[in-house]
Amino acid sequence: MNVQFRPEPSTSLSLKTAIADCDIHPARATATELYPFLAKRWHAHLETYGKQAYHGMMEGPPYPKAQPNASRRDAWPPEGGPQGSSLSFMQKQLLDPYNVALGVLNPLASGQGLRNQDLAGAICSAINDWQIERWTSKDSRLKGSIVVANEDGPTAAAEIRKRAGDPNFVQVLLLSRNVEPLGQRRYWPIYEAAQEIGLPVGVHAFGFGGNPLTPSGWPSFYIEEMVGHSQCQQTALASLVLEGVFERFSKLKMVMIEAGFGWAPSLAWRLDKTFEKLHSEVPHLKRKPSEYIRDHIWWTTQPMEDPERRDHLFQTIEWIGWDKLLFATDYPHWDFDEPSRVLPAGVSAANREAFYLGNAKKLYGVA
Repeated sequence: MNVQFRPEPSTSLSLKTAIADCDIHPARATATELYPFLAKRWHAHLETYGKQAYHGMMEGPPYPKAQPNASRRDAWPPEGGPQGSSLSFMQKQLLDPYNVALGVLNPLASGQGLRNQDLAGAICSAINDWQIERWTSKDSRLKGSIVVANEDGPTAAAEIRKRAGDPNFVQVLLLSRNVEPLGQRRYWPIYEAAQEIGLPVGVHAFGFGGNPLTPSGWPSFYIEEMVGHSQCQQTALASLVLEGVFERFSKLKMVMIEAGFGWAPSLAWRLDKTFEKLHSEVPHLKRKPSEYIRDHIWWTTQPMEDPERRDHLFQTIEWIGWDKLLFATDYPHWDFDEPSRVLPAGVSAANREAFYLGNAKKLYGVA
């Protein structure tokens, strides 16, 4: 994991080919960079009381990363600041050399997961203003995600509606680990508002809702947390389907971000099999769980599964649908996916174009 990235593009993808990167993580250069977007009362509050997360006294990842911020060694901006905090360096290192025509920002260090809901709402709104001021207004290729105070449904819905029609944003951003599974009704105002303004909801791996990272408690190793990203996404997705979110919000679109997708068919098969016996418990569902998953869910590709047999990957993608995959690099993190090395040989030109750009443009409504 102590890796310094050196791009050595293969011939499978010309770097002249325009692509979409659907998972870019911008960072703040300083701890006070949000202050211009926050009311002064919050400046004093943060300096006096700090941010009390659902995970008690802990803030940030519970397992140490091999690199600060789980980022590449070569991603430190030359002008200083943490990885991902410099637009000019991001342009030089990512956007320009890989011809990124659309880059979706997913800020992770946000107000989500705070116990003080007023503070959470203020920080999330400030992050949205910050995305415009520091990023999207300065590079038209970049689009933001509406960060919301996820545990406060009404406040989150108000923030979503506040941004309605703003071309700087292309999705609403949630995390997969919350106080409750994402299908619970406390989160429904978020889905209602997102459907109302016509934006998909992105569910990114991570999040700290005050619970252990696994149903059995806290794992010993960072590798367990990394593998667990897909497990928490499965919990979130099963909850969304079985609670009837997609039945109630029939036009809602969701993106599962940074948790792989190879597990989708097996989860859907298990849900369908159990649904045959227990449909009477969830009569609000009018279709099989797999049908909701196929119709409402898109998937980013980082981290993308890499089975020994290429046909196994293709079979999985055929079940999901080539039109439901969105390419992502996860810049500036250490597990960055170099665009030309992601897809194996044997993909048609039409599927390749959809994979790298067309699907994202269609989903996010970007010309």
